[in-house]
Amino acid sequence: MKMVIAIIQDRDWVKLSKGLTEHGYGVTKLSSTGGFLRQGNTTIMIGVEDEKVEDVLQLIRDNCKKKEIPMTLYPPSITGLNMTSPPVNVTVGGATVFVMNIEQFHHVE
Repeated sequence: MKMVIAIIQDRDWVKLSKGLTEHGYGVTKLSSTGGFLRQGNTTIMIGVEDEKVEDVLQLIRDNCKKKEIPMTLYPPSITGLNMTSPPVNVTVGGATVFVMNIEQFHHVE
């Protein structure tokens, strides 16, 4: 058994959760915050049998694409001046995924 932990963009959560649910995967969602752009992230945990890991990874690949967004890197509140930097395109999205071995799994009711 494996535990798949993926950190994704909040905007990808609804689409990914629908895909996972349609394929019969249970998922636990945790809210988290990214460091660089301080944008909302979602961390998900999915327990799966070894032979299902690639299926889960493909669902993540299909639903969590990288994209470029225009962003002003130095808002006035940081510089203390009434100036902003010109917008630059920043790549966001995709997913950071960890796959770990699980020694035991128990569902307690």
